[in-house]
Amino acid sequence: MSRTGDTAEAEQLRYAWRVLSVVSMASILIALGSSSLNVALPDVVRHFDAGAAAANWILLSYMLANTVLLVVFGRLADMFGRRTMYLLGLATYTVASLLLGFAPGAWFLVGLRVVQAAGGAMLLANSAALLADAFPPRHMARGMGVYIASFSVAQLVGPTLGGYLTHRFGWEWVFWYNVPIGLVCLVRGAVVLRRVGGRGGDRGIDVPGNLLVLVGLGGLLIGLSEVGDRSWGDPVVVACLALFALLVPVFLVVERRSARPVVDVGLFRDVPFALGLLTSFLNAVSRMAVVLLIALFYQTVHGEDPVSAGLKVLPLPVAAMIASACSGMLHSRLAPRTIVLLSTSVGTGGLLVLLLEMSVDVGYAPIACGLVLVGVGSGMFMPANTTAMLDGIAPDRIGIVNAMRLMIQNTGVVVSTALAMSLVTSALPAGLRDRVFDGTISRVAPHALAQLVTGYRLALLVMAVISALAVLASLARPQAADDSAEAAGRTRRRSPAPDGVSPPPPSG
Repeated sequence: MSRTGDTAEAEQLRYAWRVLSVVSMASILIALGSSSLNVALPDVVRHFDAGAAAANWILLSYMLANTVLLVVFGRLADMFGRRTMYLLGLATYTVASLLLGFAPGAWFLVGLRVVQAAGGAMLLANSAALLADAFPPRHMARGMGVYIASFSVAQLVGPTLGGYLTHRFGWEWVFWYNVPIGLVCLVRGAVVLRRVGGRGGDRGIDVPGNLLVLVGLGGLLIGLSEVGDRSWGDPVVVACLALFALLVPVFLVVERRSARPVVDVGLFRDVPFALGLLTSFLNAVSRMAVVLLIALFYQTVHGEDPVSAGLKVLPLPVAAMIASACSGMLHSRLAPRTIVLLSTSVGTGGLLVLLLEMSVDVGYAPIACGLVLVGVGSGMFMPANTTAMLDGIAPDRIGIVNAMRLMIQNTGVVVSTALAMSLVTSALPAGLRDRVFDGTISRVAPHALAQLVTGYRLALLVMAVISALAVLASLARPQAADDSAEAAGRTRRRSPAPDGVSPPPPSG
């Protein structure tokens, strides 16, 4: 009996590693697109002669659309099958990448980024769910660590590759080099992924909930992105932030009454799960804009080209990649809660180093040190937190729960980017703010660099405070949540699935 079980697990593992190869290739595709554009942004802005608002939305449009659509596609994948959704996502992302290189204007580019985001959402909403379906429970942490490490590999290559392609061939290639990778991923996915039917009897999307997410989060982002050009007290900024604040309670009421909610509010009654989501959100807000800020710093303050700026941010993804790859070994010795607490503390230390050392003439060594600490913290955090949150989730609920986790995390990424870009330019006169995003301020107004550094310090201070809150949230998480038996018990205690049918107990 034991031999039969070992044979079955070995066969499952072989398939799981093949699935991991597909998911990791696609995650590299997605991460390359975001990390390379962060470095190439000044060249894109100069090419289109775009203002600060367009520069913000070239990044934010992708993030907003990706965040809103994550839960939609997680739900559709549970209904119609993850393989179908995954392959459709690869095709959409690849075609959008091709068209982006032909964009005739900045706002046309923004629109195509939304299409690209839809493809990315189909992929991200199903990646961890595919792995959770494929891997035996005791090997899940190792598989998740490799998956997260693949993001770090792309973030490692992305800034340098994006800077080189932009500098050597032009900004279009920041999008076009995704096309051959996407085609390879599409073929590999079609061959490897098994056809698994969805829950055909349970169909439907929470339209009101998704619209509230779009309007509410959109209002928040517009408000944050306008702070740089206006002020925190400007009527437009206040109105946008007030709209977001008003729609949050409305959203919660609608979700409680919805048969198929975007967010299963009942899950928040599980304190460890809710604190895991909160920690994930705070971690993303505090760290996800660091690569963008530092790459922009070397291009705007030091006048360096995209290749040099890309090389300067390499310590962060290198450290994240190593920490992610080692997370499986660490996970076997420490409880996930302990790893999460340690990682948030290390990341906070890195942000404090960047804050304390930031100046116009700062040497590279302290910046590299801060980037390494932030990278180690990020690399350790993601596998541990993801494994702890998905441990014990019923198979038919993994898609929607994982999509909700990603939506919360991506919301943090969006807020991080919008907040950081607004705070960085907040100390500058309005007429010079556009010169930050096109990288020309060091040539046009060298006297304003001290004011720009003040903005950098303010942004890093806010990010460090938010990271400290993530430490407190991870510290508050009950230790019992890390026991697998307790995790399985939480699954049985969780509220029913949106269709009113309680999820079955975990298999095995």
